[in-house]
Amino acid sequence: MDDLDREILSRLVRNGRASYRELGAAVGLSANAAAERVRRLVRSGVVTGFTATVSPGADGRRLVALIDVRLAAAQEYERFEAAIARLEAVTDAEHLTGRFDYQVRVACRDTAELDRILRHFKRDGGVAETETRVVLRSALRRDG
Repeated sequence: MDDLDREILSRLVRNGRASYRELGAAVGLSANAAAERVRRLVRSGVVTGFTATVSPGADGRRLVALIDVRLAAAQEYERFEAAIARLEAVTDAEHLTGRFDYQVRVACRDTAELDRILRHFKRDGGVAETETRVVLRSALRRDG
């Protein structure tokens, strides 16, 4: 991977819908050369996909929260991951080091849904402790 590839990646991260013509013009390549570089980045596994990111508020899920989770026992990982996979409100989950085992991002319709999710974690996910923070606004978000 060279500097042109890194610049193409940077532009794709900012705008995954950029045309090959736009990418090529931005980095001094033809559209065909830019397309070939993107295809090579995909084949090599550097680019793992292109997705549409939908605002959680678009379907009424305006309450976003970060939930730190500590499991009751070390063997609960699979149980917890299966429990959160069934919840549409869960948008991200990261397995962590430190005091908590996971940080889960949820997008809820209201506080009642958030309460149901927390109860689900404890009832079906083997969770011993949670700490929840409501997101007021996103200051910066980069995927990857």
